[in-house]
Amino acid sequence: MIDVEKERFEAMVGEALDGLPPELGRLMRNVAVTVNHDAGPPGLLGLYRGVPLTRRTSHYAGVLPDQITIFRRAICAICHTDSEVVEQVRRTVVHEVGHHFGIGDAHLRELGW
Repeated sequence: MIDVEKERFEAMVGEALDGLPPELGRLMRNVAVTVNHDAGPPGLLGLYRGVPLTRRTSHYAGVLPDQITIFRRAICAICHTDSEVVEQVRRTVVHEVGHHFGIGDAHLRELGW
């Protein structure tokens, strides 16, 4: 286990988001990405809550933003080095953004995420 400072971890999440292809970033709609500094639910490194873009209809309006939460302590608990945390944060962010685009867990695993 490694303990990454809160501010450094948040910067890692920001860097992972900045590393997404610009065309994907432009397509993301009504979604907030946050860091939870606790461990979160058992077995989860990140969590997407909301209505995926593929399921939104013309009736989608006036709703709170979708939320992607990245769990700092859960990620730090499975990593041993700073570089492992950077890579796991990137993988987790990509995985949760995939859910925002309507990609399910099984297909994300097939894609290597």
